[in-house]
Amino acid sequence: MTEIRGRVAVVTGGASGIGRGIAEILIAEGATVVIADIDPDRVAAAAAEIGATGRRVDVTDAAAVQALAEETRAEHGRVDIVVNNAGVGPEARFEHLTLDDWRWIMDVNFFGVVNGVTAFLPILRGNPDGGHIVNTASMSVFFDFPGLGAYTASKQAVVGLSRVLAAELAEEGSPVKVTVLAPGPVRTNIRESLKHRPRDQVGGLTDVDLEAGEGAADLRWMDPLEAGRIVARAIRGDDFWALTHPEWWPMVAERNASDQRSFEKYLE
Repeated sequence: MTEIRGRVAVVTGGASGIGRGIAEILIAEGATVVIADIDPDRVAAAAAEIGATGRRVDVTDAAAVQALAEETRAEHGRVDIVVNNAGVGPEARFEHLTLDDWRWIMDVNFFGVVNGVTAFLPILRGNPDGGHIVNTASMSVFFDFPGLGAYTASKQAVVGLSRVLAAELAEEGSPVKVTVLAPGPVRTNIRESLKHRPRDQVGGLTDVDLEAGEGAADLRWMDPLEAGRIVARAIRGDDFWALTHPEWWPMVAERNASDQRSFEKYLE
């Protein structure tokens, strides 16, 4: 079990949406929280509103993430919980994707996690009682949504990284634990992803307002604070998966059954 009360947590993408929801719940449960975000005004305002420390950080910049880790430990003496949550979610079908599109989404969604793990894992390893890493993926890793090829690939990479990291930590008997957050429909500002994309890049990605999309009204939309509570529960329970929409399991099971049939076919 990972303690939250009295611990120091860092949440990237923490100025809004799911990141802010996680930060608010961790603070409510007694943690000292540092939120990092690419938007300096938003992170400063959010930090003041929820009682966190705010830092302007671009997670695609490995040196900036390393500085965040070192500054947090210098200021608070330790780091116990790291939530690699910063991400983007625009869409485009394959024929419209450019190499710039692929590289940018992977830089943010995947290498942002790589940078966070690289910078903070040595600190967590140095704690007598370890710590906890939460990496944000998506429910899209269980499905095949048209238009989300680049996004889903980046989130699948996060899951693969997290599985192997968790296995290696368990193999060595480390008290550092790993959780993957797989959120479904949560009310966030992910529809504003492209505003922070480098201006010199060319691509076919477009922001989408999922809440206004076809069939959106039929979905169970979650408040970010509720997602934060789910993450806190997973941290306390040392759970690998933190799932916001477990009622989607029948659809996941159907896909798993299809994969199983493929395996069985090659056993014939």
